[in-house]
Amino acid sequence: MRKWILGLLVAASLMCVCSTAAAQEPGWSANIIAFGQQRARIEATPIVQRSYRPLHFYGNTVRRRYYHGSALVRGRTTVRSSASPAGGQ
Repeated sequence: MRKWILGLLVAASLMCVCSTAAAQEPGWSANIIAFGQQRARIEATPIVQRSYRPLHFYGNTVRRRYYHGSALVRGRTTVRSSASPAGGQ
Protein backbone atom coordinates (compact mmCIF):
# COMPACT_ATOMS: atom_id res chain seq x y z
CA MET A 1 0.00 0.00 0.00
CA ARG A 2 2.83 2.40 0.81
CA LYS A 3 4.40 1.73 -2.59
CA TRP A 4 1.15 2.73 -4.30
CA ILE A 5 0.88 5.95 -2.33
CA LEU A 6 4.52 6.79 -2.99
CA GLY A 7 4.06 6.02 -6.68
CA LEU A 8 1.00 8.26 -6.90
CA LEU A 9 2.83 11.10 -5.16
CA VAL A 10 5.77 10.82 -7.54
CA ALA A 11 3.46 10.70 -10.58
CA ALA A 12 1.51 13.74 -9.36
CA SER A 13 4.67 15.75 -8.76
CA LEU A 14 6.02 14.85 -12.21
CA MET A 15 2.77 15.95 -13.83
CA CYS A 16 3.03 19.31 -12.11
CA VAL A 17 6.62 19.79 -13.24
CA CYS A 18 5.81 18.81 -16.84
CA SER A 19 2.83 21.15 -17.08
CA THR A 20 4.80 24.17 -15.84
CA ALA A 21 7.72 23.44 -18.16
CA ALA A 22 5.45 23.32 -21.20
CA ALA A 23 3.57 26.49 -20.28
CA GLN A 24 5.61 28.59 -22.72
CA GLU A 25 4.89 26.25 -25.62
CA PRO A 26 2.78 27.71 -28.48
CA GLY A 27 -0.74 26.44 -29.06
CA TRP A 28 -2.41 25.01 -32.13
CA SER A 29 -3.73 26.93 -35.10
CA ALA A 30 -6.63 25.61 -37.14
CA ASN A 31 -5.38 27.21 -40.37
CA ILE A 32 -3.52 24.83 -42.66
CA ILE A 33 -2.80 27.38 -45.38
CA ALA A 34 -2.17 31.02 -44.49
CA PHE A 35 -2.61 33.93 -46.88
CA GLY A 36 -1.69 37.62 -46.95
CA GLN A 37 -0.80 39.35 -43.70
CA GLN A 38 -1.18 36.19 -41.65
CA ARG A 39 1.37 34.41 -43.83
CA ALA A 40 3.82 37.32 -43.55
CA ARG A 41 3.40 37.35 -39.75
CA ILE A 42 4.01 33.59 -39.54
CA GLU A 43 7.13 33.80 -41.73
CA ALA A 44 8.52 36.64 -39.61
CA THR A 45 8.18 34.57 -36.42
CA PRO A 46 11.01 32.16 -35.46
CA ILE A 47 10.00 28.56 -36.14
CA VAL A 48 10.06 27.46 -32.48
CA GLN A 49 7.64 30.27 -31.53
CA ARG A 50 5.10 29.64 -34.30
CA SER A 51 1.83 27.86 -33.58
CA TYR A 52 1.52 24.17 -34.31
CA ARG A 53 -0.48 23.63 -37.52
CA PRO A 54 -2.07 20.50 -38.98
CA LEU A 55 -0.06 18.84 -41.78
CA HIS A 56 3.03 21.02 -41.15
CA PHE A 57 5.26 18.10 -40.29
CA TYR A 58 8.66 19.83 -40.41
CA GLY A 59 7.75 22.82 -38.24
CA ASN A 60 5.75 20.73 -35.78
CA THR A 61 8.67 18.30 -35.47
CA VAL A 62 11.17 21.12 -34.86
CA ARG A 63 8.93 22.58 -32.14
CA ARG A 64 8.32 19.16 -30.57
CA ARG A 65 12.07 18.48 -30.39
CA TYR A 66 12.69 21.94 -28.95
CA TYR A 67 10.00 21.82 -26.25
CA HIS A 68 9.89 18.08 -25.48
CA GLY A 69 13.36 16.83 -26.40
CA SER A 70 12.03 14.19 -28.79
CA ALA A 71 10.53 14.21 -32.27
CA LEU A 72 8.24 11.30 -31.40
CA VAL A 73 4.68 12.07 -30.39
CA ARG A 74 3.84 10.83 -26.91
CA GLY A 75 0.43 10.41 -25.35
CA ARG A 76 0.96 13.26 -22.90
CA THR A 77 1.79 15.74 -25.69
CA THR A 78 -1.31 15.21 -27.78
CA VAL A 79 -3.70 18.11 -27.82
CA ARG A 80 -7.45 18.09 -28.25
CA SER A 81 -8.35 20.34 -31.16
CA SER A 82 -11.41 21.63 -29.31
CA ALA A 83 -9.16 22.98 -26.54
CA SER A 84 -7.24 25.25 -28.91
CA PRO A 85 -8.56 28.69 -29.75
CA ALA A 86 -9.70 29.33 -33.30
CA GLY A 87 -6.89 30.98 -35.20
CA GLY A 88 -4.24 29.96 -32.62
CA GLN A 89 -4.12 33.30 -30.84
